Amino acid sequence: MDQEKKHDIALMRYSVISPVISGLQENYSSLEAFYRDASSKGVMSPDGTLKHFSPATIKRWYNNYKNGGFDALIPDGRVDEGKPRKLDFELQEQIKYLKQNYPRMSAAAIFRQLHDNGSIKNGEVSESTINRYVNQLATTLKTTTNPDMRRYERPHINEVWCGDSSVGPYLTTDDGKKHKVYIIALIDDASRFIVGIDVFFNDNFVNLMSVIKSAVAKFGRPQLFNFDNGSSYKNKQMELLAARIGSVIHYDQPYTPTQKAKIERWFRTMKDQWMSALDMRDFHSLDELRGNLMAYVQKYNQSPHSSLKGMSPQDRYFSEPNLFHRLSDEQIEHDFLLEIERRVSADSVIVIDHVEYEVDYRFAKQRIKLRYSSDLNDIYIVEADGTLTPIRLLNKTENALVKRDKVHLCRGDE
Repeated sequence: MDQEKKHDIALMRYSVISPVISGLQENYSSLEAFYRDASSKGVMSPDGTLKHFSPATIKRWYNNYKNGGFDALIPDGRVDEGKPRKLDFELQEQIKYLKQNYPRMSAAAIFRQLHDNGSIKNGEVSESTINRYVNQLATTLKTTTNPDMRRYERPHINEVWCGDSSVGPYLTTDDGKKHKVYIIALIDDASRFIVGIDVFFNDNFVNLMSVIKSAVAKFGRPQLFNFDNGSSYKNKQMELLAARIGSVIHYDQPYTPTQKAKIERWFRTMKDQWMSALDMRDFHSLDELRGNLMAYVQKYNQSPHSSLKGMSPQDRYFSEPNLFHRLSDEQIEHDFLLEIERRVSADSVIVIDHVEYEVDYRFAKQRIKLRYSSDLNDIYIVEADGTLTPIRLLNKTENALVKRDKVHLCRGDE
């Protein structure tokens, strides 16, 4: 019986004896006459039914109240309350052993094992009985299968940037086509400052990298990136990028959105405040939508935040200027190149995204490493010494006019 039900019963008992307590018993020739009258009238029980209790029972309630007050009217639980009556000592010990040595073992699994080894037979003990006893053990043994989830906040800026993407509004462009818009953002954990954000028609690594590149160019690199396990975030290119700029990546466990709660909460705020007020008929390109979003982000960054004790994310972020780990423009351009490998054909051609490029003939029939910008405007061969040699688009017409060097097997006397 739960505590609320016990209190309801105590209140019912008090309602029966309250005339005596308040002095209304003077209407009766004696207390015994009151008890008999109250018994004959009955009382409405907590379950809504009219019940009649014996005069002796009502007298006991009154005496209990005189001796112990209202708490004495609260019914006691069963003597064996909390003890599994259908589980003998041997079964309890088996369950306790399994739970202590295999804490993640569920009640259903314990029930099946006890059934399979013959400890319980069909119909003797139900799975719900095992489940109740396992729950009681969790209290007595102070164990739990709940994950240890706690709110946290990094003490300093640029320790952790959390990144994620969210579906934005649908945008109808000038050609009449309707496009789904994706918003990719990075938030600093300590300050809630949005260090990077942009809108795209695709949610992929290349677009994520452009947001990271913009943020790093402005504010330097973070010590750690916190991402989920989506393909845009968990890939070889992302690992290479983090290694080049000197950051670490932490990938959240699957199905644990609380590990990136701050960016999730920010996206919810953005949708409630920014998206809900948009009239998408006013926008016909990503650039127009981007400008409106950037204005909202600037306002957000400059507004007081309750979790920052009244400071704005911007004020908190720039309160530690010594923690900006900035990179040079040259280093940023170098580090944010993508990397792939290709095998060169016998006629010195490679293919990237269905486009043919020409390399020096000394690489013919070899497997080479390439680094390139996301827009494919700059593509380089990584030489053995680490230097980058640019390549160019294949031009067959021009190659027809190039004079080939002859290969001499021997350059002796002619």
